[in-house]
This record gives sequence, structure tokens and C-alpha cells, in this order.
Amino acid sequence: MAELLRTRGRALVAHPALQLYLPERTWDEATHELAHRVETLVQGKRLSRPAAGDLIAAATVLVDAAVMIVPEVVYAPAKQRALARVPRDPDDWPAVALAMVLDAGIWTGDADFLGCGLPTWTTDTLLAEVTRDSQSR
Repeated sequence: MAELLRTRGRALVAHPALQLYLPERTWDEATHELAHRVETLVQGKRLSRPAAGDLIAAATVLVDAAVMIVPEVVYAPAKQRALARVPRDPDDWPAVALAMVLDAGIWTGDADFLGCGLPTWTTDTLLAEVTRDSQSR
């Protein structure tokens, strides 16, 4: 979710070649984390308070427009299998369960997802992939 604070990340979220899904539980946690990170930027005088509000609003609008927030009822049946795949951070189970249900990869910078049995994408590799795909059309 930190990518929502970066220009390249917002561009990637909005990229038409991507279909992005997010567990509702993860989005709930991410909105709290976004506010915390933006507040840290304000406290460090790297961002003004009005710009901080604009950034959070823009991130929320972008997610509403470009990301499907998936209710827990959709991925909850895969919870136990997902928990077994992320033993270092059990709080990551919703992303793994949703990826399992959708047969999808996971966009992450979190090494705890490595070895979970699902494809993982860093921002750099995802950017390279969508750029390559766009250039080959």
C-alpha cells in the first residue's frame, strides 16, 4: 500500500492492463497505515498538512476506481490453507487466501510472502512487465 504514496505506484494501480483485487481486511488495515505514513511525512516536514489530505484522498479515490475490494466471505474458506503458507506473519493470510481463490499472484514488497506457493510481484518487476506488454502491442 506504500506505493499509493508514490507517483509510480499510483500509475501502476491505474494501469489498464492490471486487474487488482484487495481483501477488505487488508484495505481496512491499509487505510490506517496510509494515514500513519502520511502523518510521518507531515511531522518530518516533507509534506504539508493540506498536501497530506490531498494525497490520502487521491489514494482512496484511486483504489475505489481501480481496485476490487473483495469481501472476506469470498476468501475465508481458504483461511486455514493460507495460514499454513505464511507462518512468519499470520496477519498476511487474507492476501494469500484471496490469491489462492482467484488463482492470482501477489503484488508485495513483503518478503514474508516468498515461498507461499503463489507468484509474487515486486513493484519493479510488475512495472517492467506492464511496460513490456504495452510496448509489444
